[in-house]
Amino acid sequence: MKKWQCLICGFIYDEAEGLEDEGIPRGTKWADVPDDFSCPECGSSKDDFEMLEIS
Repeated sequence: MKKWQCLICGFIYDEAEGLEDEGIPRGTKWADVPDDFSCPECGSSKDDFEMLEIS
């Protein structure tokens, strides 16, 4: 499971957690998140997210 961060506001989408309030169940991979997804914090598009590197 990976984490993806919005480059605009810093919101983090965690694949393990999903976004139940947005209709995205736990364990949903980023590739399976709908293309019309928008950041729940700032409204940015899915294209404005980048995978986080774990250090």
